[in-house]
Amino acid sequence: MKPEKGTKNILLGVSASIAAYLAFDLITLLRKEGFSVTPVMTRDARHFVTPLSLQSFAGQEVIEDFFSLAGRPRPVHIELAKQSDLILIAPATADVIAKLAHGLADDVLTCAALASTAPLVIAPAMNEKMYNHKFTQENLKRLEANGAKVVPPIHGHLVCSDEGMGHLAENPAILKAVRAALAL
Repeated sequence: MKPEKGTKNILLGVSASIAAYLAFDLITLLRKEGFSVTPVMTRDARHFVTPLSLQSFAGQEVIEDFFSLAGRPRPVHIELAKQSDLILIAPATADVIAKLAHGLADDVLTCAALASTAPLVIAPAMNEKMYNHKFTQENLKRLEANGAKVVPPIHGHLVCSDEGMGHLAENPAILKAVRAALAL
């Protein structure tokens, strides 16, 4: 879990979305740009990608829960919060967005995000109706009002066989938001 010295460290939160597979290309891009990437995945994200796959791309241990790193003297979420120069959640589900907007922390990803003072970048991915729902929009506005940078989804193919707004933003747009949040 120890990032390289002098490198900007990104905690990449992967939540339970079909778009989770896009994290592999995002990790590759971030690493090519010189960032160290520590993947943190929600429990349900395992239905879409495996920890071993994320670890293989990131070259870092994947954190899945508070007990992922046995024998650590300090709480994992606090270590993650302290070591992260930026927290990027891509894909961010409506659930994770709602939790963060209301200060709920019931997993290692949301706890690390709430314990951190690092910039927060959120890239939503979900069904268009979920994305456009007034509660999701209010939650995104609340996060932005508190300093989070939201990379809006794009119009595209959705897993429900619909076309619409809710497809995860393209990696160049996410990288641009990361660079802006880090003032690079």
